[in-house]
Amino acid sequence: MDLDETQEFGNQSLGKSQKKGQNMTLQQAIDLGEYYLDVLSTFPEFLKLSHHAQFQMVRQALENRRHQLLMQWAETSNMLDFSKKPELKEALVNIKKQLDKVEEDREKIYLDFSKMS
Repeated sequence: MDLDETQEFGNQSLGKSQKKGQNMTLQQAIDLGEYYLDVLSTFPEFLKLSHHAQFQMVRQALENRRHQLLMQWAETSNMLDFSKKPELKEALVNIKKQLDKVEEDREKIYLDFSKMS
């Protein structure tokens, strides 16, 4: 599963769980690193927040996602017999792509939120 498939799968599974009764709260989504506005806007409480509060929640979600990816990188790098498992190098490349995407998204989101006042 590549990066795009992973993101698509994540968005689909979150959407399905919300249709079944929205078991996840906005804060749980933020804690899990969900920062896409199209997903966060499905939570009525997110839409009720001020522009500044929405931005702060998205910033926190971005930081949470970045931290999770860094932890995943460290865990993968520290696996036993790393040199004997070439597939782990591919995993690190995929994690790096996701980290790059988070940084790219951070820049876009900061720019978008700075335009909205």
